Amino acid sequence: MSAPVGIEKASAPFDTVLIANRGEIAARIQKACRALGLKTVMICSEADRLAKYGDAAEHFLCIGPSPAAKSYLNQDAILLAARLTGAGAIHPGYGFLSEKASFAEAIDRAGLVFIGPPASAIATMGDKIAAKRAMISAGVPCVPGPDTALPDDRGLIDRTAREIGYPVIIKAAGGGGGRGMRVVSEPQQLHEAVALTREEARQAFGSAELYMEKFLQHPRHIEIQVVCDRHGNAIWLGHRDCSMQRRHQKVVEEAPAPGITAKLIGPVGQACVEACRQIGYRGVGTFEFLYEDGRFYFIEMNTRLQVEHPVTEMTSGLDIVREQIAIAQGMPLTLGQAEIGCEGHAIECRINAEDPETFLPSAGVIDELNLPEGPGIRIDTHIHAGYRVSPYYDSLIAKLIVHAETRSAAIVKMRDALAATRISGISTNLPFLSAILDDDGFGRGETDIHYLEHWLKTRRPA
Repeated sequence: MSAPVGIEKASAPFDTVLIANRGEIAARIQKACRALGLKTVMICSEADRLAKYGDAAEHFLCIGPSPAAKSYLNQDAILLAARLTGAGAIHPGYGFLSEKASFAEAIDRAGLVFIGPPASAIATMGDKIAAKRAMISAGVPCVPGPDTALPDDRGLIDRTAREIGYPVIIKAAGGGGGRGMRVVSEPQQLHEAVALTREEARQAFGSAELYMEKFLQHPRHIEIQVVCDRHGNAIWLGHRDCSMQRRHQKVVEEAPAPGITAKLIGPVGQACVEACRQIGYRGVGTFEFLYEDGRFYFIEMNTRLQVEHPVTEMTSGLDIVREQIAIAQGMPLTLGQAEIGCEGHAIECRINAEDPETFLPSAGVIDELNLPEGPGIRIDTHIHAGYRVSPYYDSLIAKLIVHAETRSAAIVKMRDALAATRISGISTNLPFLSAILDDDGFGRGETDIHYLEHWLKTRRPA
């Protein structure tokens, strides 16, 4: 193993954290700050001015109008709020500015601490071609395909596709979230797909750079959580299965991934840790893989806190958000790899404010709210009776997490917890989630990333 790189001096201490986000993750970060004895600053848009989760903060500042572009994505307004309140650090949560290298750089220039990885690591892993090159160097298994950008020459494009073997997938180098990609099954479809994806990438991500990989037919989506401090220490916290997706958006996640043995995943986890060392990574991050026929294929790294981090917390016993903040303070990891285990099984369901049949967002006021309680049941949310769900942001309003000794016991517990959840005044996807938990294929762990889309087609008339 090569020597760790990117070891840094401890950052200047801070006692106040500005949380540059909203909703359930803002409330979750605030809880972790309180556990560390830190004060918090909450920001909000006009749409969130009456949110009660801001009441516990030392400062609750409105920084702009309801549209995210004028508030939660406004870097200047966020930095001004930090200066006005004396915040020494900024936590971006997930989404919004969490994976913007320019935001991390601006925070650093302002003399503040960014609670996340260095801007250089964000930039490297945000460029899918550069990320793949770094992973290959570290020994992380990748999807078959070159680690270079797709050329403009039509003949070279044809040759690349033939060498990989159809079907192939064309992806935007700066893409993410399911955008900027096309599957090509036949040679005659190739050049039109490349042209369309180039234009889509240019408009969506500001870069027309593409790359090509083998398209896997029935893969599962497997994740490995890593945590790295400023002193060269890095650990991985087991694995998650996030295969239950609709339009590339995760719906149900679980840890550990069914059927993945420690012997199989171990070398991959260690390779992820080595990759973190090589790129000088710090903080928390997630390596995402496609898994098919007993093999793992790296697809991307998320350089931030994940929505589904609670299932790893429940099985590892580690407070990931608390560790993330402590690392930003310059503290070393509290546990070594040998002390990390995986106890029981955890499942998370994302509760969204949306119609359970059409999946259209549902805004409005929550009239009645009843959330389940009990051993092994956790709710991460910011909502309450009387809360107004805004049409301006993502529809996620709560995460329901359960933990039990076995996967089958966790499924039973989640079924009961979903049945006990009552949210009125708006539409939610609770019936959809209950139907997933009752599905035989899910119960057997026989799903892949296409399973839920196919399942939905069989449930509804065309």
